[in-house]
Amino acid sequence: MAARKPLNDMQLQLACNAILQGGVIAYPTEAVWGLGCDPWNLQAVTRILELKNRPVEKGMILVAASVEQIRFLLDPLPEALQVEARKHWPGPVTCLLPDVNEQIPAWVRGSHNTIAVRVSEHPVVKALCETAGMPLVSTSCNPAGEEPARDVSEVQRYFGDKLDCIVPGDLGGNPKPSRIIDIVSGKQLR
Repeated sequence: MAARKPLNDMQLQLACNAILQGGVIAYPTEAVWGLGCDPWNLQAVTRILELKNRPVEKGMILVAASVEQIRFLLDPLPEALQVEARKHWPGPVTCLLPDVNEQIPAWVRGSHNTIAVRVSEHPVVKALCETAGMPLVSTSCNPAGEEPARDVSEVQRYFGDKLDCIVPGDLGGNPKPSRIIDIVSGKQLR
């Protein structure tokens, strides 16, 4: 499959406008297509949960463009935990961080006292987070029980016109979704 042209400024701005207006977008990530939105917008997160038929208790991942973008989650942690998280980023590793000050809404955190965070090196993910000026919700683009979308035709088959924007781009080439590591216990959960 030939690589597509890089995301252009107009496509990026349209996607970020959708996010900032409470919309839900689909976009390529390291391994599968993701659904994303503003994590502080309850209506947008609720739409993703409804689209996926996913219970809020499970929680969702936040994806960021840089460590600086999620510094507010790292700063309250002991230095050893900060170092442990940073050694996995940027890259396809999601770290469970203690959300000590409950800075992330419960509708993203779910029933957990941790928040799942990934600092991505995927060019589309980075561009979206940088242009939106915030980390985004990142959850696989599929209804519960179905395989995650691996191409645009699957995104459209699953959600069609229920999305505000489908961001063009290629997957990062990883065969599996990000590993999930609890930085307190060191256990790999996925």
